[in-house]
This record gives sequence, C-alpha cells and structure tokens, in this order.
Amino acid sequence: MGKVIEVKAESAFKQKLLFRIFKITLLFLIIILSIIYLFLYILYDGGRFTVSLDKNMSNQKGLYLSEDGKANTRTRKLSADTIDYMDNISINWLPDNLDTEATGAHNGDNYIAYTFYVVNNGTETIHYWYEIDIDDTVRNVDEAIRIMIYLNGKQTVYAKKSKTTNEAEPGTKMFKSNTIAVLEQRKKFKPKEKDRFTIVIFLEGDDPECVNDLLGGEIKMHMDITEEHFKENK
Repeated sequence: MGKVIEVKAESAFKQKLLFRIFKITLLFLIIILSIIYLFLYILYDGGRFTVSLDKNMSNQKGLYLSEDGKANTRTRKLSADTIDYMDNISINWLPDNLDTEATGAHNGDNYIAYTFYVVNNGTETIHYWYEIDIDDTVRNVDEAIRIMIYLNGKQTVYAKKSKTTNEAEPGTKMFKSNTIAVLEQRKKFKPKEKDRFTIVIFLEGDDPECVNDLLGGEIKMHMDITEEHFKENK
C-alpha cells in the first residue's frame, strides 16, 4: 500500500513539474514574441512614411517642418498616415489637384498623399538636399512603385529603371540607386521662404514589372532633409 502511495506521489510530482516547465516555456515564448513585435514596430514606425529634418539645420539655421507652414506647428519630424491596402492604379487616375487639395495626410483609394512645408525662419540663404531612402521591400514591390513629388507646384515622378531597357520608365526619372529613390538639391533657399512638398506614392499598373508576383508586397521608405550630403556615391 505504501508503495502505491509513493508511486502516485511521484507521478503527481512529475505532472506538476511538467506543467511548471510548460508555463515557463510559454511565458518565455510570449516575451520573445513581444520583443520581436516591439522591434518591428520601432523599425517600421507603424508602417508610416516619415520626414525628418537635420538637427543642425533646425537649431543653427532656423529651418523647420510643418504640415500647414505655420510656426506654431513647427517640428523636426513628420509622419504620414498609411493605408491598409494598395492596389495598382494608373497615374492618369490620380486627382489633378493632389498638390493643392489639402495639407498633411490626404490619402485616397490606393495611394498615399502627404503635403508639408519646409520653412526658412533663419537669416541665411542656404542649399539643402532632400532624399527618399528605401529601407526595406517585400516581394520586389519597388519594381512598380512610383514616387511623385510636387515641389512648389512642379511635378516629378520617380521610378526604378526598366529591366527591359535599363533606362528610365516613360515619364519618370530613375531612382538614384536600389536604396535611394530620390536625391535632389534645393538651391538658394532664402530667409522667410516656404517650400511646399506633396509626396504621392502608388503602384503603377501600366509598369511591365507590375505582375502578380508583387501581390502581398510591402515597402518602407523615409525622407531626410539635410544641409550637407555625404551619401551621394552610395
């Protein structure tokens, strides 16, 4: 009888031990998954397109960013709202008044649109660079992505070079490299001037590279505004 009780006690102890190991393992997995989620959230900033101004230009040159161009909304970093899903469209389907219809985020069906200002509140005339970097892509969606920039009303469309011709896609300016989509210099930016930017991002359905393999693709980009540029040969 004593042996039976001893066996049962040993079996109960093993069950408790296994259950404790299971709980510890489950807790460990939850912690690891939480860390991975937090890391990805920080990396992708919620999937948003961000615009950042060089700290030196803000502190020493008097420049600032603003969605409406007013001093009371000045900042060094802006974040555009994202959209849940982006299907391919044609540039001809986009509204004609994208640059003037609103400020801040004004996304539409299957495109991201964001308007903001760079303001020279300093006393010097300066040159600055604006650069849009591609941080990450999934399923080569950058092959058909379009970045349309309005700068003070002037429109330029950027795209990756054609795989067929190795030249710019019709009506576009080629990406600077595989990781730099846009790299341009704004010269002679005078005190009290305001530069109005509208950034539009969409998938061009008429691009030969816009194929089914791109379905489920993602892209992460950000924009930097700097006084000096050190990455031109990147």
